[in-house]
Amino acid sequence: RRRTVHRRPGRAVVPAAQRGLSIMEITEYQRWLATWDQERGWDRVPPAHTLVHALEEMGEVARLVLKWEGYKPTEDELDLRLALREELSDLLVFVFKLANQTGVDLDEALCAGRVKAEHRYADIEAARAELDRFEDRLHGRAS
Repeated sequence: RRRTVHRRPGRAVVPAAQRGLSIMEITEYQRWLATWDQERGWDRVPPAHTLVHALEEMGEVARLVLKWEGYKPTEDELDLRLALREELSDLLVFVFKLANQTGVDLDEALCAGRVKAEHRYADIEAARAELDRFEDRLHGRAS
């Protein structure tokens, strides 16, 4: 199904660095959020509640992705992209909070995940063949 979106003339998504905003490192953000939550007492929220909030945000992201893929109508690509940016940020906030509550260093976790992915999919041609098989099945083509 093809996505039908309309872009308003003259509006573009400008990366944060180009708007003069700083790019935050993962560890720096995780530490900032931990301090921010502690100052407000929000570090006492149980991890299960944080997870529920993350799942709620995931649902909002899912709704927007359905619009992105054309399953649900949308009028403006920029508005959709901005909404996705906001909801993905909200989701990540809760992922970072959950990591803080459970003592997980996300920078270390992402580095380990990268190594895992590099080993699992080291053979680029095999990885592409796996994707081709998936797409064939997804689109009902013979495998």
